[in-house]
Amino acid sequence: MEIETTLAKYLRTAKGNAAYDAACKRLLANKSILAWIMKSCLGEYKDCEVNEIVEKYIEGEPQITEIAVNPDEEASGSEQIEGAGTEDSTINEGTIFYDIRFYAVVPHSDKRIRLIINVEAQNNFYPGYPILKRGIYYCGRMLSSQYGVEFTDAHYEKLKKVYSIWICARPPKYRENTITRYVMKEENVVGTVREKKEYYDLLTVVMICLGDSEKENCGGILKLLEVLLSGEKKAEEKKKILQEEFAIKMTKALEGEVQSMCNLSIGVEEKGLRKGLEEGWRKGQEEGRREGAKEGVLISIRNLMASMNWSAEQAMKALQIPEAEQPMYAADLER
Repeated sequence: MEIETTLAKYLRTAKGNAAYDAACKRLLANKSILAWIMKSCLGEYKDCEVNEIVEKYIEGEPQITEIAVNPDEEASGSEQIEGAGTEDSTINEGTIFYDIRFYAVVPHSDKRIRLIINVEAQNNFYPGYPILKRGIYYCGRMLSSQYGVEFTDAHYEKLKKVYSIWICARPPKYRENTITRYVMKEENVVGTVREKKEYYDLLTVVMICLGDSEKENCGGILKLLEVLLSGEKKAEEKKKILQEEFAIKMTKALEGEVQSMCNLSIGVEEKGLRKGLEEGWRKGQEEGRREGAKEGVLISIRNLMASMNWSAEQAMKALQIPEAEQPMYAADLER
């Protein structure tokens, strides 16, 4: 009897709301998927084989929003050093949770140089601030949190390079099917100086913006991630592509459709949207017979605001309410 792989289990069991988000993170934390991301996006691994990265360079098991790292407390023993936790907490700056964080060894490094790599799944490209700035902030936190964990006193030579990799499921059109790196580099203003790259090349943000896997410029890691997280492709189709094009092991245990795995958490959003619309319109029809169509629309808006945690503006946009009518509904909602 064929044993089901961990990846297949995660695909098969990706159901529900909170469970769906957790399943997405576990899928992305699969070592084969991470190895493809590393080979495609990180210069240190471009000449490595995917299997080589999995077997030699990813240390331990990637952590998924589970293990706490408290930089304000003294490290006790080597436990903290060995695991890359996903919670980064300081007294003055508050707590943030990384989707995925892990250690990786740099290939062919004499002193076994290690990297700290963070992978984030981002659905909303415009959350009210530039995603790129958040990526840089995460890098800063990963650097500062190494004090007392990776090194103490003034031993800054032990500082490890950090990567923050953002997988953007719904980028604007101009960024679809693109991979962009943001790095630190040496720039001489006066004179000519050449310091060792390892002294300043300590943080990099990578933006992976997905698009349409059917387009010509969507190949490699872009196609892998789009196929893996698609809400449109059936499980068998995904399995075939991942096996044949990317040599990722799947099994016959992976059956049926993958539950709304479209653009990371957008699957949940679409499910909630459908649920909100159906519930809203159902109640709207019942209420509408008594209070008219306007109240039905208001109920739809309220349902979406409650089920999706959206603003009134976002709910009205999803319902395609004409802009000219939106102030009227906004005023009624306030009342």
